[in-house]
Amino acid sequence: RPKAILGGAVVTGLLQSSSVVNLLVLAFVGANVIPMQQALAIILGANLGTTLDSWIIATIGFKVNIEHIAFPIVAIFGITMSVAPNNSRWQIWSRGLFGFGLLFVGLFYIKAGMQELVNTVDLSSFKQYPSIVFVLLGFVLTSLVQSGSVTIAIVLSALHVHIITLYDATAIVLGSEVGTTLKLVLASIKGIAAKKRVAWGNMLFNIITSILVFIFLRPVNYFITEVMSIHDPLIGLVFFQTLVNIIGIAVFYPFLGLLGKYLEHMFTAGEEETIFIHKVPVADKELAMTALENEVRRFLLHTIRYTREIFEREPDPIVEDALKESYHSKNSHEHYDLLKQLHGETHSYAILLQSQVAGDKTIALRLDQIIAANRNTMYAAKSMKDALTDINQLRNSSNDVKFAFYNKAADRMDVFCKRIAHQLLDGSPDKMFINLCDIHTWVSEGYAEVLKELYQGDTHRKVSDIEISTLINVNREMYTAYKSVIFASKDFLLDSNQAAYFDELPGFIR
Repeated sequence: RPKAILGGAVVTGLLQSSSVVNLLVLAFVGANVIPMQQALAIILGANLGTTLDSWIIATIGFKVNIEHIAFPIVAIFGITMSVAPNNSRWQIWSRGLFGFGLLFVGLFYIKAGMQELVNTVDLSSFKQYPSIVFVLLGFVLTSLVQSGSVTIAIVLSALHVHIITLYDATAIVLGSEVGTTLKLVLASIKGIAAKKRVAWGNMLFNIITSILVFIFLRPVNYFITEVMSIHDPLIGLVFFQTLVNIIGIAVFYPFLGLLGKYLEHMFTAGEEETIFIHKVPVADKELAMTALENEVRRFLLHTIRYTREIFEREPDPIVEDALKESYHSKNSHEHYDLLKQLHGETHSYAILLQSQVAGDKTIALRLDQIIAANRNTMYAAKSMKDALTDINQLRNSSNDVKFAFYNKAADRMDVFCKRIAHQLLDGSPDKMFINLCDIHTWVSEGYAEVLKELYQGDTHRKVSDIEISTLINVNREMYTAYKSVIFASKDFLLDSNQAAYFDELPGFIR
């Protein structure tokens, strides 16, 4: 956990955005890459790391006329970013320095605007408001601009020209600490339970810490100005922000385990996550194997549904009847996140089960097949996701060749998905091996047939070189996805001897 806190702080300092880090953590937890307690620790560190921006702004932005070099930095690195090769080292460094320059260009205009506000508006009435009003102001402002760093820049500018006092500014910072959590909560609303746990954990951190500090806000201000002898209000404010996050770490660090368990109880897995394996303990080997097989079959059917959604085809009644779950409100990206979650949870369960069945060679061999089926199904979903942009381009193209290619690919997809779904749900065990071999041959021949048309036909006369590449890429991704589904199905449906035959078939990278 100390490493998680330190990592969150360092990465946030480098990326200059706690929101970006928190959203990354949200994705990692959703994919079952990071455990809940470590995710909460990273977020505690990220809250501290975001204060680096404030220190840079307070020390450099207001002490040095950096706008004199900020504009040239934006100009120079904006040009190099545009002309450098994509994703090259020059472009990557140019992006970072371009953004750094924009930070201070923005600060220059904020300071100028605040100075103009002092000259045109009577600000004496602000001193009459209670501190809770400034807390609410910080919350609303940060919620609107979606960035705590922007709020801090505005508050520092207001403090610099004496619009507000340090005490009022610290109250705004407390509101900003809560407001910055709103983005994460909104991002998790339609997400899985694990993502909601992380988002609400972050909000609890900031709300509770802000309440505690607000109760002692005047003593904390006295500590900064008198005990620490920080008389520069700008430094005093960023010191306060850093202190708030250190207090948050100190308060919550001992309770990360308990908080994680509370959040897991508060947000339980719903129907959109695993529905078989979480009901059966791995210690019950035979029931656990049955639950795992049911979960992997469900995962395969979801991948078939996802493939049909990408091509905007109507749901297959056989698949829908088997799943009995509605996901029509989800877009393709949300459905892909669901598939990653299903894969991650199923994989983790299977690994735990491996230790239970180590002494039973028959079950262990079957478990290896189920793990392979789960892995190849995720490969298939990833290939479809990679092809999504090109598929959308073909579907919306006014070029007859590209649109015809899309329709033909969609028709083949429809046939493939129905054939696989039939094997998974209604296939005859006696003919399963022959049928899967036949589907494998059909897919391979179809891939070669499309390549022949693209290379030897007159397609190249009707589309550009780039468009030809798009067609070839889509054909390849579809072929890879189909082969992955076939290999997942053979491990799921066949015995180990029959499944071994497919390992010798060409064209699939394992």
